[in-house]
Order: sequence, then C-alpha cells, then structure tokens
Amino acid sequence: MKTVRCFALAAFLASVLPLSVLAQKSQADSDASTLQAARAKSVLRKGHEVHYPPDRFDLSDLPHYKPDVQVSGTIRQWGSNYLTDSPLASYLETSFQKFQPNVKFSDNLRTSEHAISSLIFGIADVGIMGRQIMWDERLAFQREFDYQPTGIIGMTGSYDVSGWNPPIGFYVNAKNPLAHLSMSQIDGIFGDFRTGAYDGLIWNENAARSADKNIRTWGQLGLTGEWENKPIHALGYNLEFHFTEEIETRAFGGVTSKFNGGLIEYSNAANPDGTLKIAGQTMIEDVAKDPYAIAYVAGGELWKTPTVKTLAIGYKDSGPFEELTMGNVRNRTYPFYADVFFWINRDPKKPVDPKLREYLRFILSREGQEQIVRDGKYLPLTKAVIEQERKKLD
Repeated sequence: MKTVRCFALAAFLASVLPLSVLAQKSQADSDASTLQAARAKSVLRKGHEVHYPPDRFDLSDLPHYKPDVQVSGTIRQWGSNYLTDSPLASYLETSFQKFQPNVKFSDNLRTSEHAISSLIFGIADVGIMGRQIMWDERLAFQREFDYQPTGIIGMTGSYDVSGWNPPIGFYVNAKNPLAHLSMSQIDGIFGDFRTGAYDGLIWNENAARSADKNIRTWGQLGLTGEWENKPIHALGYNLEFHFTEEIETRAFGGVTSKFNGGLIEYSNAANPDGTLKIAGQTMIEDVAKDPYAIAYVAGGELWKTPTVKTLAIGYKDSGPFEELTMGNVRNRTYPFYADVFFWINRDPKKPVDPKLREYLRFILSREGQEQIVRDGKYLPLTKAVIEQERKKLD
C-alpha cells in the first residue's frame, strides 16, 4: 500500500511541477545526503581517537562516588550522538554498573535535537544535549508540564576537537594589531540594533541596544593609522548553526538572532573525495587571506596557522582579558566555553527519580569524570562546577 502511495505521489508531482524543479529537488536531496555522509564519516573517525592524554588533568580534588542508595531499573537515554559515536557512553555506563549492578541502560543517541522532545513524550529519562536548549524547546516543555526541565552539566566541551563542543574563538589576520575584545565589542561587531532579547522564555527589553553601538570599522576598536577607516569584514556561521546561540546569550544579552546584516555566513561542505570540509576551517583560511576579516569559530585552534591569531576575551571593556587555552576553558575563565547537558524531567515539587539521581551523581564524581578523561575528547569538570551541579539534584 505504501509503495502505491509513493508512486501516486510521484505521478502527481510530475504532473504539477516543471521537470526543472523536480530535477533541482533531486539534486538537492542528493547533495544533502552526500554532506550528511561526509559528516558521519568524520565523526566516526574522530570518535575513537584520544586527543588528550589522561595525565593532562589532575582530578584528585573531585569527590568520590558513594552510593546513597542501591537502585534498579532501566535508564533510557536519548540525544547527542557523540557519546555513542565514541566509547564514552559505554565507559560511563559500565563504570556506574560496578556500583549499581541492577541498573540497565537503553540508549538512542543520534542527535541533540531528540533530547528535549524525548523527555516531553516520555520515551526518555535523560536527554543528552551538546548545545544550549532552544527557545522553542523550552516553550514546548513548559506548555506540557508547566515547569522547565532540569539541566545538569556533565562535562565541559573539548578544547579543539570539532564536533565535541569546542569553545568559540575569535580570530583575526596576524597583521592585525588588535589583541583582545570585550563582550560589548563582540556585540558591536557581530550584532545589530535590537529592541530586546529572550532570557529563557521572557522577552527582556533590558537587552535592547541602539544602532550607534554597531562597530563596523577597525578605528571604532581603537586602531589608528592605516587601519582606522578600514571596514570590518565579519565572518560567522549561518544562523541555522547552534553556535550562534553562544554569541547571542553571552554577548548580545539573550536569544535574538539580530546579527550584523553584513555578516558573511559559512556552512559545512562535502569535499570531492567525500570528506567533510568544516565551516570553521574555511573561515580560518579566509581570515588568513583578508587582513580586515574577523571570524568567530568553534574549535578554531585546530586549524590556526601563523597567519592567523586568536584574540583574548574579557567580560568587561576594562578587562581582564583571558587567552583561549585549555586551562582557561576548563576553569571557565575564558568566557566562551561550552557544556554538555544531561536534561531530566523533574517536577520541582518532587524529588529526583532515585536511579537518575545516583547516575548523575556518579557522572558528577571523580570516578565519572575519569571516564571522560579516558575517552580523551571532552574536558572534565572542576570541583566548583561539580558542587554547583550536585545541588540541583537535592
């Protein structure tokens, strides 16, 4: 029956659409499949690589996992593919089962896009997400339950492993004398006039700013001489990438999508040999060619050459300005670190499901973080962050 309907649909489309339109659609579908295949190949290749040796991190100050109770049952996990495209999910689960042998796992980890929706429809206990939660995901969850999901930070993103939540870096040509940027300057370069921005589900008019805050020439950043009147060529991801939300929430004051109208947008592409050409790499290459360019790139340290330099970033115009280093990303003094979230549906009037509480407490322990270090791509949490996240479980 399904085959008959497919043939009928094809015949109908052929009767109402020009052949050129059908050919374009077929080519677009083919190109999209090629790009997704290139991405999958890239992720699987990196998934079993260990990028950071275990002795790189001192975890001696992290709390040991001590079960509060023995629990049983199945924990259903949906969300980010990066935990099963690598051994990490297996590492975490088998290590936890040494303490809690009566817990089993059922994983469907294909994309962060499933994390919140799976909680809403009750098919997951944990939704794992390698990005910030989107406004419409918050709204959908709120309308279903009349409260917000609880997000537990399980690990810090990588330092320079593309795909594994690397931090956002800001890059200029090596000839450019600029050394650092503040959040308001990042807003001025990449943002635009706006009347507000979303803080969670609330429209915050305090995030508004006028067009006179736009920064479009290098002289507005204090550069003089030949640089003073030169235009800033702003490079960034197209607005369908979730990296844009890191810029919005941290520099623009909330989710808004009001970016510089002259932003030059980039996306991933498939190379002729079927490998993946990552947008960030292309941006770095273009910054190397253009002395007036600036780009924000996730994981840009991976592709940086001597012809490109990384800017230090500060929260305030007066500083301090932090360099993009692995240590500064892990301890979160560098402002644009990234997180991996383990979302749960917790009614604020009720305690956390005991098996979920024990599992998340395990992740937020020395034993759990050792598995992250063992995998060698994400960065382990610090003691301060673990203490902060554990409070959410009480």
